[in-house]
Amino acid sequence: MPFRHPDRTHDLSTRIAMEVRERLEEAVDFVCLEALVQERRQRGLPPPAADNNADRREYQANVSAFLTMLERELTTDLTADQRERLGATTVGPRDGETRHVTTQVALARLLPDYWQRFDAVRARYLGAAASERGTVTDDSGREGRGLLARLFGRG
Repeated sequence: MPFRHPDRTHDLSTRIAMEVRERLEEAVDFVCLEALVQERRQRGLPPPAADNNADRREYQANVSAFLTMLERELTTDLTADQRERLGATTVGPRDGETRHVTTQVALARLLPDYWQRFDAVRARYLGAAASERGTVTDDSGREGRGLLARLFGRG
């Protein structure tokens, strides 16, 4: 795993945490954008626009809901030792989203199967959101077309 972060003044542990945070933010962004696009398409609305305040609020609501679900599902079966280690890495005043992301970074470093579990929660989140909207999904919780095809109305 290349450590792309340009700031090499940090120690290895900090650089790893920065890399994990970047990857986590990208993954959460993808999940929440996909949920928003699915919902908008199902309602017959145009794709979300970055400069639209209502679209940004709807996207942020997806981010908050997904991070809350992810944290709830990934922390339920932690051992006492894991809970202690998790608590030690997430101390400090932070807003809700920053705290959730910091917790996910700590969990990603703590749980060896984090990304498999992340993917399972992602599939359930997108599947639940799709079923609430009446969208048909396959067993993995994904629709048959890729994100770009859905964004551009192909497929």
